[in-house]
Amino acid sequence: MPANTRYPLLAGLILAACTVLSGCARTAAISAKLSEIPLNPTGWITPYRSDVVQGNFLSREQVALLRPGMSRNDVRNVLGTPLVTSLFHADRWDYVFTLKRQGSADQSFRYAVYFNGEALARFEGDNMPSEAEFIAKLDKRSNPGKIPPLQATPAQLEAAAKAAANSTSNASASVPASATPASTASYPPLESPRQ
Repeated sequence: MPANTRYPLLAGLILAACTVLSGCARTAAISAKLSEIPLNPTGWITPYRSDVVQGNFLSREQVALLRPGMSRNDVRNVLGTPLVTSLFHADRWDYVFTLKRQGSADQSFRYAVYFNGEALARFEGDNMPSEAEFIAKLDKRSNPGKIPPLQATPAQLEAAAKAAANSTSNASASVPASATPASTASYPPLESPRQ
């Protein structure tokens, strides 16, 4: 390729690269300005992230049942199987619980149980939520609003009784006599009689 053709081509490529790079910087500046706007259209559509509950959930009520001197089996019955046990720390059980929800910060709870031989020596950890608090965190149903009273007024009860009487009298008048149910049928016994 001759030199007089190569330089304009190289200059064109450099100019195109500068244009593309300045466009990227402009796009970043625009998206930064959009994030400051309260009605940000880029935040309207977000990917769905399911709630993730990992580990052993320990409630405040379960922790309240722990007493020093309990056996390992008793602790396992109260708290469940520990999430983490170590060969190097055989006298320590760790319970870890994590809750990850879209739109809120991850919550992590830890609790450790220490043994002296086969007996529970001490236990310590985070302040655990009660079962009711935990269920309230998981419940995502929206408020249904005002629920109407489920009680009929006397006028509504009277209208329903008249409608039921009319429908029964109309139904019995339109049903032929041959369609009336026969006497109850007799079925054979389920077991054969003893001989």
